[in-house]
Amino acid sequence: QKKKMISRNIITDILFIAMLVVLQVFIFNRIVIMDKYVPVLYLIFVMFYPFNRDRFQFLGLSFVLGLSIDLFAGTWGINACATVLVAYVRIQIFKTASDLDSDFFSFESLQWIQFLGFIFMNILMHQLLVQGIEYFKFSRLLEIIIDVLMTSLLSFVFIVFYVLIFKIKQKV
Repeated sequence: QKKKMISRNIITDILFIAMLVVLQVFIFNRIVIMDKYVPVLYLIFVMFYPFNRDRFQFLGLSFVLGLSIDLFAGTWGINACATVLVAYVRIQIFKTASDLDSDFFSFESLQWIQFLGFIFMNILMHQLLVQGIEYFKFSRLLEIIIDVLMTSLLSFVFIVFYVLIFKIKQKV
């Protein structure tokens, strides 16, 4: 028996974004590992937004999501920039992770390792952009790479838990 999913529309998308911003700002930003690394969960909106929906609406909503995070973090558009860029190349990331040349995109068609690769590539790209823009200096290159990897791994663990709990691979 197949469970009925909640219909996605612009209103539910905005509510989901608001919920993710609240969760990120008031819960996940307070989970600090080694006094430095914070999991980034709000990217689940970008990663798991239905592929068949309007692309311009998706990019606009991704911008709103990133800008909302920036407003609370005081980062002046860095998250908005990174979130929109990841949203823009998400299909290419999917194709890279899956080795599919098709224009039909479904997570059900992926093996678990491909699905996890898709998740990690999205997180890694986002973190490279955020930390690269925010902290870039050649003298800090190694530190930035370590920060990107640690934050990406931490975020990956939290997002995989989310995927397993809500059975995302089967729904999108």
